[in-house]
Amino acid sequence: MKKDLSNRTLGIIHANIITSRMIQKYIDEIIPEVNIMHVVDDTIQRENIAAGVGVIPKVNYYKFAQYAHNLEEAKADVILLACSTFNYAAELARPMINTPIAQIDRPMMEIAVRQGNRIGLLATLPTTVPSSERLLRIAAAEANKEIEIKTVLCSEAFEEIAKGNTDKHNEILMKQIDKLSNEVDSIVMAQLSMSALAPFLKDTRVPVYNSGSTGLARVREMLEAM
Repeated sequence: MKKDLSNRTLGIIHANIITSRMIQKYIDEIIPEVNIMHVVDDTIQRENIAAGVGVIPKVNYYKFAQYAHNLEEAKADVILLACSTFNYAAELARPMINTPIAQIDRPMMEIAVRQGNRIGLLATLPTTVPSSERLLRIAAAEANKEIEIKTVLCSEAFEEIAKGNTDKHNEILMKQIDKLSNEVDSIVMAQLSMSALAPFLKDTRVPVYNSGSTGLARVREMLEAM
């Protein structure tokens, strides 16, 4: 039986407006009674992209720590980082913030590592790839497993969803999932924006995990444990 969490508050930090829209479906399904505070800063993603693949401007780590501090002062019970590109920000901020900090991609990666050794990573932003691969390897190391990561980047899909063309975004990614399924044991979708695919993933040849459902399920576990 689920606990009533109507007295709990989740603070969510977004690096772009798209994730703040995409996450609502999972809030409604998994933690509908929880009070939500969103912090959205589109400049974070803009600066991450401008800096190039594998480079995160130091100011963005500072911004995350500052927003986490603001949410802590506002009495959030858990703080969730909803951006994949600079997921390392959660690790850097934890020593400075007393409120528990969750990273939305981490739960699905832990599940994928348990599922098998060959993991497909599907991304739509080049800047997301290094941080997502790093997080997968951390999850594998903690589980004492050797993994092989097969990464597929579909930049054109992000361009479509940024323009509001969700159907085209989904079509591009479904083709890649179909191909990638022949080579891996499971697939993780590297960005919350890709959770738009979730309704179409029931009959895939291998499990395909999205950060929306797994990430918010972990948040619920954290809140219920308090």
